[in-house]
Amino acid sequence: MNLHPFLVAIEVGGTVAFAMSGLIEATRKRMDLVGVFSVAFVSAFGGGTVRDILLDRRPLFWIENQEYLWLVLAMVLTTPLWLKTLRLKFGGHLMEFADACGLGLFAISGATIASAADMPVLVSMMMGVVTAIFGGVSRDVLCNEVPKVYSDHRPYALCALLGCGVLLALDAIGLPLPMSTLAGIATATGSRLLAVAFDLRLPAWPAQRD
Repeated sequence: MNLHPFLVAIEVGGTVAFAMSGLIEATRKRMDLVGVFSVAFVSAFGGGTVRDILLDRRPLFWIENQEYLWLVLAMVLTTPLWLKTLRLKFGGHLMEFADACGLGLFAISGATIASAADMPVLVSMMMGVVTAIFGGVSRDVLCNEVPKVYSDHRPYALCALLGCGVLLALDAIGLPLPMSTLAGIATATGSRLLAVAFDLRLPAWPAQRD
């Protein structure tokens, strides 16, 4: 499947964002070079790999585009040059910002690719969610953390689902691809950042009774 250049840019952006989130978490755990690369790799490529397997796309996106591997490797090797500066600029919010950006970019990438493969709307939305969350889940497991998508109760997968819904709705009414994808990304990433900023939480299910 040949992707529209705009979708390629989105996929690259998602790869960078999730690789950065993996780098931040792995360095916080004081891992060595191999550990940092491993966590960055699964963070960047985990969701897209699951998407490609479920959609029976071959070769996998990071095998077809080996430049992505070199990009992640370059990020790992140059980490000492840029990570400290970004941490000083964003403080403790850098991880959340990178993770939210990756969430929105990969959610829209996954939903768009599934839709282009003639998947039903609900399947396309779920494919977007899987693409968006699986890298982060893998990152947290490798770092010996309970995946945040399951533990902190702040909307995460729901934000990805909302962004995918906006994308597919705008696409259905004929909005140009760049506009519909940007709206979907803004919805998913923006809603996640708002949930973090205002500490919005989903209730436990089923609701606990005193």
